[in-house]
Amino acid sequence: MHELAIAESIVDAVCERAAGRTVHRVTVRIGALTAVVPQAMRFCFDLAVEGTVADGAELAIEQRAGAARCRDCGAEIELADLILLCPCGSADLSVTAGRELQIVSMEVS
Repeated sequence: MHELAIAESIVDAVCERAAGRTVHRVTVRIGALTAVVPQAMRFCFDLAVEGTVADGAELAIEQRAGAARCRDCGAEIELADLILLCPCGSADLSVTAGRELQIVSMEVS
């Protein structure tokens, strides 16, 4: 489960920037093409924050759809999963969105 390693990295970064202040909420943006399962990420986040300044913090997840441009027909398409295929049949796509995995914000006191 790679979500645990990702959650631990997020918690490490958030705690470092919190500089001892209590973290109440962390918002992350996760693209559909990252293969990160939001429910698994929440579970792992809850484990990773235990004993830190983020203990009990809420994890908010903004999900971002995948998108690509077909190099053959020029179509802009939405990608629901990791199958990179244009309706024209081409697999020659340039991914334009959906690979994000970012900390967007955090609330501290």
